[in-house]
Amino acid sequence: MRSDGILGGSDQNRATSVVVASRRRWLKRRETWLVVLGVALHAVYMLSIFDIYFKTPIVHGMDPVPPRFSEPPAKRLVLLISDGLRADKFFEPDVDGNYRAPFLRNVIKNQGRWGVSHARPPTESRPGHVAIIAGFYEDPSAVTKGWKANPVEFDSVFNRSRHTFAYGSPDIIPIFCSALPHSTWNSYPHEYEDFATDASFLDEWSFDQFESLLNRSHEDPKLKELLHQDKLVVFLHLLGCDSNGHAHRPYSSIYLNNVKVVDKIAERVYHLLEDYYRDNRTSYIFTADHGMSDKGSHGDGHPTNTDTPLVAWGAGIKYPKPASGSSHSDSVTTFVDKHAHDMPTPYDWGLNRVERVDVNQADIAPLMSTLLGLPGPVNSVGNLPLGYMKLNEAEEVEAVLANTKQILNQLLRKSHIKMSNSLFFKPFKPLVHHSSSLSQIDELISAKSYEAAMKLAVDLRNLSLEGLHYFQTYDWLMLMTVITLGYSGWMIVLALHVLKCYSSLSGDLSRKEQLSVQKKDSGKAYLSGFLLMTILSVLNLVEHSPPLYHAYIGMTIFLWTQIFSEYRLIRGLWRYLRKRKAGYFLKLLFAAAVSVVIVELLVHSFTERKLYTWFFLIAGVVASILLHFSIPWRSGIPVFVCLSCWFISVFTLMPAEIPDNNNLVVISGAIIIVISLAAKWLDTHAEGNKFWQSITFHESRKPMCSMLYCIQIFLVGVSSVMVFLSTKHRTQNQELHSSHQFINWLVAGSSMVLPLFSGNGILSRLSSIFLGFAPPFLLLSIGYEAVFYSGLAVVLMAWILFENASHHSSKAKDSSLSEQNTEEHVTIGNDERYLQLSDVRIPLIFMVLFNVAFFGTGNFASIASFEISSVYRFITIFSPFLMAALLIFKLFIPFMLVICAFSAITKLVRVPRLGCYFLVILFSDIMTIHFFFLVKNTGSWMEIGNSISHFGIVSAQVVFVLLLFALTNLYTRSIRVKPLSTSPFLKTL
Repeated sequence: MRSDGILGGSDQNRATSVVVASRRRWLKRRETWLVVLGVALHAVYMLSIFDIYFKTPIVHGMDPVPPRFSEPPAKRLVLLISDGLRADKFFEPDVDGNYRAPFLRNVIKNQGRWGVSHARPPTESRPGHVAIIAGFYEDPSAVTKGWKANPVEFDSVFNRSRHTFAYGSPDIIPIFCSALPHSTWNSYPHEYEDFATDASFLDEWSFDQFESLLNRSHEDPKLKELLHQDKLVVFLHLLGCDSNGHAHRPYSSIYLNNVKVVDKIAERVYHLLEDYYRDNRTSYIFTADHGMSDKGSHGDGHPTNTDTPLVAWGAGIKYPKPASGSSHSDSVTTFVDKHAHDMPTPYDWGLNRVERVDVNQADIAPLMSTLLGLPGPVNSVGNLPLGYMKLNEAEEVEAVLANTKQILNQLLRKSHIKMSNSLFFKPFKPLVHHSSSLSQIDELISAKSYEAAMKLAVDLRNLSLEGLHYFQTYDWLMLMTVITLGYSGWMIVLALHVLKCYSSLSGDLSRKEQLSVQKKDSGKAYLSGFLLMTILSVLNLVEHSPPLYHAYIGMTIFLWTQIFSEYRLIRGLWRYLRKRKAGYFLKLLFAAAVSVVIVELLVHSFTERKLYTWFFLIAGVVASILLHFSIPWRSGIPVFVCLSCWFISVFTLMPAEIPDNNNLVVISGAIIIVISLAAKWLDTHAEGNKFWQSITFHESRKPMCSMLYCIQIFLVGVSSVMVFLSTKHRTQNQELHSSHQFINWLVAGSSMVLPLFSGNGILSRLSSIFLGFAPPFLLLSIGYEAVFYSGLAVVLMAWILFENASHHSSKAKDSSLSEQNTEEHVTIGNDERYLQLSDVRIPLIFMVLFNVAFFGTGNFASIASFEISSVYRFITIFSPFLMAALLIFKLFIPFMLVICAFSAITKLVRVPRLGCYFLVILFSDIMTIHFFFLVKNTGSWMEIGNSISHFGIVSAQVVFVLLLFALTNLYTRSIRVKPLSTSPFLKTL
């Protein structure tokens, strides 16, 4: 009876030693080439997200469009932005029933208009101010160029003004004014931003600077002349609420008192300017860039962060109107934060009877421009909120038309750029005849059909916004198709390689005559691929495509050329599958379904660690049931496997922020010693048992092994004691004792060398590796992660026992496997057999455990993973590179355990480790494609960053796992497994 490989059994002639050696050299060269190709492919495709998701929406070369007013509504505009002010904290009363902003409430009820301005995530200071002042939302290309500085030049209301006066934070004011010649500005030093104090004095500083400016104008005629010109903007940035919210939370008395401070500043600014000018030609706008969560943070899309107050009054602003209906906006578009907004105004705000007009944050920019009669910022995507403006019907249409033309000009510019560089240009069809729409609007205005003209202008504006999105994502379909085809091609190449080199099908394909035919087919495929690549490269050159476009397309064509060059293998696979019975396809379908479920579990585990808890709870039950039927005698192994899985399931329920618990780390040392004693007893007393002999086999018993084991136990004990002593001394004396530091370095360094001299049986070597890495891990631990180390080791032992039981069970059912192995050794290796369909479980289990090692106590992005106190037993003087190296080494230790166990299992069940490695990469790339489509260019910085890091982490596994394989090979290459007996008899435990 012959065991089926992935493609089933096939007859195989015994090759000569020369042919075998030649084939092995060919296999080594091919796999080296595959690894190099995989590294290059993942590096190139990883960059594709920046060409797809993080391309700047900003274009230049558009003409500004001023509104056609006989006279603008205002001569000057005051913009007051209270950084980090939440809408609810601004509008609601305090505990005594008094409102915190009495002046602005009076404005809302008697002088102006109000509403909620909806910010789009990321709700941070820079993107919020850019939206208000420049009218567009965060440039996604900023992710590659830093968050604070401007990634590209853009237009703003300040640019279009005659002169801008700005005072406030050094993080905000220079963004808009440092390169603006017609501006007068100042910012306080960074040292003023002290979270330990009440930051409301920063708001007072901004007001004092502006008041001082006006006072100086009485003695400076040039300054006074400048202040009396039109199209002026005054910008006061009030940082107090943001700083106090971060330091004291938005429900603190300091934050809530800061709301009263900004209200008082708004009142003082209003009276100061009205007394100074006395012409009623000043417009005032009060708002915030973002809100503040209850935790004192911001950035995401929670309503506490996106909802900000907006109050406008003065020249050109409508007076209050009684509330009518439930709608809070005259905008036909949805709000950018995607929350429900037609909810009734909260009763405790006391504003239910006053009409509320909500806006998108970017709508404030065209509002300010129109009030001053300025062209809107050329990159703005804001819709003019007519609900705030006091204009006659003709002026309203002209204002909306100017807003529409400004957005349309961006569309036309993007269309022109794309058309001039495209051979097969696809225009935005709804606006192909935009000129006729503009002419029709002008005709309606001339005929004083203002309502019809307004409807056409608004419709044209909405279509222009859709068109901007169309051109922003113009290349998405092409690029995503190319990248997806590339990843798919790479996975098919890996699958074909495994089938060709590690399945029983390779026997037929290794015949010389078939290889010669294969070379002819390969030549045709390569020639066709080269011609196609040349044609597409020429097209890309003609279209002035970025250089990386050539790399994406070239890599994809090359991979599919490789696939078509294996035409005969694919045809042979097809013929083989056609001959199989329904039972085989059911097995194949079941294996595929399990693989998909596990891969999807791994994908979702990046955002929900608790999934591992459910996985191990279920896996423990399933594995124990399978073992119960696999082992034909009473055994405690199923119970051990179940309990070990349940034990490790607890850790992914624990917080990623590991609390300090020095006693738990010390106890973990004792747990490690107990586990190692149990392994030593088993290694010593179970060697004669036929079930255990595969993992307890030793080619020779070295006398020094027992002494080495005792030394390792001693070092674990010393490290546990040093954890207690080092921490206690450092806590009491605020320093690390030099003798403690020396001992810690000595113990950690020497312990990792000792496993190289241990016995070469699976259990003895893995136990020694477990003990060898325990001292450095304990010395780098601060809490429960030390117990996780033992839990992971126990689960890895359970995995080895499961594989050992399954392997012996299959041998009992098929006593002829040993004979077939003899044949297979010719083409694969001296101790390896062909892969079977059931062997897919090995790379899948490895991936789960590898990710558990990654997420079991947090991850690279968590606070816990980089808790600096972890290194204090080795170094306390700040040394960023050494500290970072120690922290990363701590994270790598669980990975090392998993890969050592994986290598041991491949030897135990006699499967090729590289074949399993390629299957790991194949499954990882299924995850990579998934994360490729989950990359975000909107949301908080954390959401954007996490989506990029998830994609990067799985993309890098092709290199990361291989490097760890090479490193752990030092410890596992000498592991030996006793040749399997042909007898199916298994001795009872």
